[in-house]
Amino acid sequence: MCTVCGCGEGETRIEGHDHEQGHDHEHGHDHEHGHQHGHDHHHYGQGPAHAHAPGLSQARMVQIETDILSKNNAYAQANRRWLAAHRLLALNLVSSPGSGKTSLLTRSIEALKDEFPLAVIEGDQQTSNDAERIRATGVKALQINTGKGCHLDAHMIGHALEQLQPEADGILFIENVGNLVCPAAFDLGEAHKVVILSVTEGEDKPIKYPDMFAAADLMLLNKIDLLPHLQFDVEQCIDYARRVNPAIRVLRVSASSGEGMADWYRWLRAQQSLVGLGE
Repeated sequence: MCTVCGCGEGETRIEGHDHEQGHDHEHGHDHEHGHQHGHDHHHYGQGPAHAHAPGLSQARMVQIETDILSKNNAYAQANRRWLAAHRLLALNLVSSPGSGKTSLLTRSIEALKDEFPLAVIEGDQQTSNDAERIRATGVKALQINTGKGCHLDAHMIGHALEQLQPEADGILFIENVGNLVCPAAFDLGEAHKVVILSVTEGEDKPIKYPDMFAAADLMLLNKIDLLPHLQFDVEQCIDYARRVNPAIRVLRVSASSGEGMADWYRWLRAQQSLVGLGE
């Protein structure tokens, strides 16, 4: 069981590859698993977040969570080495359901597919609908269905990289399961977490789900074309995000109208140009 969120074990399906999904994987893949990747996860509020399971003490639950994240981080570090060797920019796209993440992704692909090799790993509990939408653009995509699980982990991504074999010198988009809780804790080996927040969701999301916004380097404030029809305080939302993460960058975009998307593309180009520097 994932003690971060309480999601149970179940069958994860990576297209062409099925396996039972706990978070304690023993079988290997073609990645070298080295030292743990250090990644601090901060908690906000009046006290620590607690997970509970019948018959287990809080101390035991904390130890289980520590072991899960330590093993995940080893897989993430192996993924990171593989991505660096192939000069691939990997981005972990995270959001609530309904934020417009897939629409934003398909528009981005159409704009950039003639400029970079692109590939997508899609995470959902069920269906391959989003992967099929991506493939319709002509870009390679692989679907991971997590079953009862509410987030992707680094071991799933390692298997997906083996099967997808994204081209070097490009961009890999990882569209995580729609959830603003658990994906914050699980490093996949990505260069950046990018959190997408729709103006239809409420400006207080960053302080309701602080770990996610603390873990993200960039917030895309999506669906800004709808602002004339909503009561949404953009500046308050950005202030909340920067209370949690003073370094977070914010871009205002609309995947529907295209407003602000050029800024997002410039950011992607700049990040891809940095891949491999300093290696």
